[in-house]
Amino acid sequence: MYIGEVKTMPDHFALQFKPIPKVLAAVKALPNRSWDWNNKYWKVPLSHKDLVTDFAKKFGLDFDRQAEVVNTKQFIIPDLPELKQPITLKRPLFHFQEGGVAYMMEKRRVISGDDMGMGKTSQAIAALAGLHQMGEVVYPALVICPSSVKINWQREFATVSGAKALVLVDSIKNTFMEYYRAGMAQVFIVNYESLKKYFVDHIDDPGINEETGRKKPLRINHIHFKEKYKSFFKSIVADEAHRLKSLATLTTKIVKGLTTDKENILLLTGTPVINKPQDLVALLGIMNHMKTLGGYQFFMKHYCSGPREASNLQELNYNLNKHCFYRRNKTDKNIIQDLPDKMRQKVICQLSKEARKEYDHAKSNVASYLAKYRNATTHEIEKSMNAEILMQIGVLKNISARGKLKDVFDFIHDTLASGQKLVVFASLTEIIEAVQKEFPHSVRITGQDDTTQKQAAIDRFQTDPGMMLIVCNLKAAGVGVTLTAASNVAFIEQGWHSAIMDQAEDRCFRIGQKNNVMCTYFLGEDTIDEDIYDLIQKKREIANTVSGAVDEFETTTVQSLINILNK
Repeated sequence: MYIGEVKTMPDHFALQFKPIPKVLAAVKALPNRSWDWNNKYWKVPLSHKDLVTDFAKKFGLDFDRQAEVVNTKQFIIPDLPELKQPITLKRPLFHFQEGGVAYMMEKRRVISGDDMGMGKTSQAIAALAGLHQMGEVVYPALVICPSSVKINWQREFATVSGAKALVLVDSIKNTFMEYYRAGMAQVFIVNYESLKKYFVDHIDDPGINEETGRKKPLRINHIHFKEKYKSFFKSIVADEAHRLKSLATLTTKIVKGLTTDKENILLLTGTPVINKPQDLVALLGIMNHMKTLGGYQFFMKHYCSGPREASNLQELNYNLNKHCFYRRNKTDKNIIQDLPDKMRQKVICQLSKEARKEYDHAKSNVASYLAKYRNATTHEIEKSMNAEILMQIGVLKNISARGKLKDVFDFIHDTLASGQKLVVFASLTEIIEAVQKEFPHSVRITGQDDTTQKQAAIDRFQTDPGMMLIVCNLKAAGVGVTLTAASNVAFIEQGWHSAIMDQAEDRCFRIGQKNNVMCTYFLGEDTIDEDIYDLIQKKREIANTVSGAVDEFETTTVQSLINILNK
């Protein structure tokens, strides 16, 4: 078991070790020792070399007898390269994104660690398009991502580069390669959970260890891939790649197998993985960059040492940026000036099977309620707002909200894992309760909470660095609440008009201060969610919504929904 290490510095020994009581007691017995608060290690003068040597030998600490004088100037990270090769895209890049694209095109096997909301997806798509336009073979490409963003990736390819992307489904499990050969798809998209189903033929049983009686660990050579896919893909993109940080998981092993001998490997993650270097081991292995950083044994000893399992971080950060990694924060002054005050993104969610069946049944029942309103006037609709028609539309919204929770949970987990705070809005009590059940370490603002409870939740979210998530009722927290500790807002459900949505978005906006807020809307695929979102977007510019005439707007929204459902 690794305990710690002793390093020889210019005028003292530096002792770092796990806080084991007997080791701690022994170091406190050393003469003239002191604790260095800045570097988090014990200092002992060089004059006590014999005592320190005996101490290291007794407790099995690694002893580095070479003087280590780190010149931090040699670890200055250079700027990202300029994008000198023009790329024909359907949607232009932000200026700061061009540097990321240029780096991807130059290095080819890269981790993009850009902050959330900075367009890692767009950068990856543009890099593939740029390489393709230069004559490099990058297609067919495989995108591996969470199930919640498969459709978004498909739409982004169409919007950014125009490349044809196809989401893998069971009906084309054995024939999807023909879509590429027929020119109908250049990119194929699959979620992490389906990798085994689509690409693995069988997995050998690793057997039992005779000495321990336990099952032997599964290794990559136990996994047999379907032969026809071994060389089919020329590029691999893995979104939310921090899901691959564990070497032990089957998913990581499958991705490693798929990326073997690939020249283009783009791993996207907003999680600052370099805070714990060991989390990088699997990602570096997937990109075949472990040797670039000295090999596994060197990496673990040199960068993962000490009680915090982190050492020589400046050097590691420098070498990562030099070879295969970049990360920018959207609060950087050179980036924030490019970003709009507010950005919106849609996450199209596939409802669970149960919810889809329930939704389709409920939607068919709506027809009987709509029949008598097909020729109704606005006045008649206004009278029926709180009656059957609105109730039935509410049922559809309810089912959709419940059916997309798995994708919502995945998103929240990834956001919190990136170290960013998040505000989540919903309307239904059962949805808010479901989110809090999944994330018990969260606070909430609902209509059921009194003023004191609401303010306590706000204060904790605003001031406690460890409180990362607040779940809010759209009406109870949509106005008059300051939640500026976060710059990410997510909506599981929507209101009826743009005014209430804009007000909710602005809970995270700092007045008088440049601050980009990313607003994420979860919409059930082929549900009323998409219709409501489109209607709100179309009418956002209407003057009467700005002036507060929301009742009339709400009426016209419902009438528009009726017209859509009638069709």
